[in-house]
Amino acid sequence: MKTKTIIPLLCVLASSGLSAQTADDVKLNMPIIQTKYTADPAPMVHNDTVFLYTTHDEDDAEGFKMKDWLLYTSTDMVNWQDRGAVASLKDFEWYKGDNGAWAECVVTRNGKWYMYCPIHGHGIGVLVADSPYGPFKDPIGKPLVWQKEHWYDIDPSVFIDDDGQAYMYWGNPKIYMVKLNEDMISYSGGIVEMPHIEDYQEGPWFYKRGSHYYLAFASTCCPEGIGYAMSDSPTGPWEHKGHIMDHTVRTRGNHPGIIDYKGKSYCFGLNYDIFRLQTSRHAERRSVSAAEMTYNADGTIQELPYFHDCTLNQIGTFDPYRHVEAETIAWGYGLKTTPKNEWAADRWNQLVTDIDNGEYIMVRGVDFANGASSFSISASCHLYGGKVEIRLDAPDGECIGSVDIINTKTQLKTFTTNVKAVSGVHDLYLVFRGCKKQQNNLFMIDSWEFTRK
Repeated sequence: MKTKTIIPLLCVLASSGLSAQTADDVKLNMPIIQTKYTADPAPMVHNDTVFLYTTHDEDDAEGFKMKDWLLYTSTDMVNWQDRGAVASLKDFEWYKGDNGAWAECVVTRNGKWYMYCPIHGHGIGVLVADSPYGPFKDPIGKPLVWQKEHWYDIDPSVFIDDDGQAYMYWGNPKIYMVKLNEDMISYSGGIVEMPHIEDYQEGPWFYKRGSHYYLAFASTCCPEGIGYAMSDSPTGPWEHKGHIMDHTVRTRGNHPGIIDYKGKSYCFGLNYDIFRLQTSRHAERRSVSAAEMTYNADGTIQELPYFHDCTLNQIGTFDPYRHVEAETIAWGYGLKTTPKNEWAADRWNQLVTDIDNGEYIMVRGVDFANGASSFSISASCHLYGGKVEIRLDAPDGECIGSVDIINTKTQLKTFTTNVKAVSGVHDLYLVFRGCKKQQNNLFMIDSWEFTRK
C-alpha cells in the first residue's frame, strides 16, 4: 500500500472521467479509511458514536486474503479513529485455517455485543463481548449455521425488531433467514430459503425504518451496485425497488451498511479507490466509502451517484483542546497504523507509522475557538528524526508552528512548541518532514493536543 503521497484528487482524475482542467473545481468523496485496506462495512450507532466494523484486506492481497475484523469510530462522520483489530480467525478454535474472515455484522443486546462472522466455506460463527471494543470470545465453540452442502453461508445481517424478535439474513447467491433466540447465539425453527429478489447477489443489510423493512444488498455481479427491496414484514415478501447506487465499472464489488445518525441517513459501501491511487490493475485491496442518502415520503430511497460524486459533510466540529489519538484521521494516504501494544500496555490504541517525507495527517473541521497557544505531540524516532509542521487548510497552507522530533530510540516522548494565534474552524494538517539523511520511515506518532491561549 505504501507509495509517496499524492494529492488524492489528481490521482483519480482518469478513473473519474475528469480532466486536469477541472481539478481545482471538483472535490471527490474518497474512502474514509486510507491507512489500511477495509471492506464490508458494518456500521452501528451506540452512545452517540458510530462504530464501523470492517473486514481487512492484507496489503499484499491478490485474491481475498482476510484474517481479522477491524473497528473505527467517529462522532462527526469524517474523522475516524482506528481502534485496531477487535477479533480474528484465531478467536474460533474450531477453525484451523488462516484465511476467510469475511463480512461481519455486530449488534448489541442486554449489555452484550454480538459479532456474526462468516468464515468462508465453514459457515457463520458468533462472538460475544462486554464492550463494542472487545475482546470478543466464542460462546458456543462451533458455527452458528453451516450448511455443509454448499459455500453460500456468507454475509450475515442481524436486526432486532421492535417486539424483541431478532432475525439473521445472509447468503450468496441465495438468501437465507433464521429467527434468533433472545440469547443471540442460537435460533429457533429451521433455516428458511427466501424467494429470490431481482438483482440480488450477496451482502444483505436488513433494517427497519418507520414502518418499512429494508433489505439492501450488493446487486448482481459484475460490476456490482447497491440494490434494495422493501417489505411490510420482517420475513417478506420482498419487493425489489431499484438501486441505492447503480452498477458501475468503477467498483467491481460492493457491500452496503446503512444507518441513521444525528438526523441524517448514510450508506456505506466499498470500492478500490485507494488501491487505484497506485495502479489500474486489479487486486482484492478494497476501501470503505460513505455517503449521505435520502428517503422519499413513501419510504423509497433516492438513487445515489458513485461515491466520488456523493456528499459526506462533517457533523459539528472537532475539539483540539483534548488528548487526541494520532490515528484519528480524515485523510492520511501513505501512512500506516500499528498496534500500540507492540510498544506499550494499551492494546486498543494505535500508532501512526511508516511516515515518509511530505506525508501528512489531515483532521477536518478543527475548531480553535478563540485561539491556541501551544501544541504538544507524543512521538518516537530511532534514527535522525525530523519535524512536524502544523498547517491550516492545505498541506502547504499557513504554518502556525513546527516541532522537532529527535532521536528517542523508539521511546515515546512528548515534544511541545508555541503556535501562532489562530481562531475559528480550519482543516488541520500535520505535515511530516525528514532531514537529508532520512526521508522515509521518519518516526511514530502516538497522540497530540493543543493548549488554549
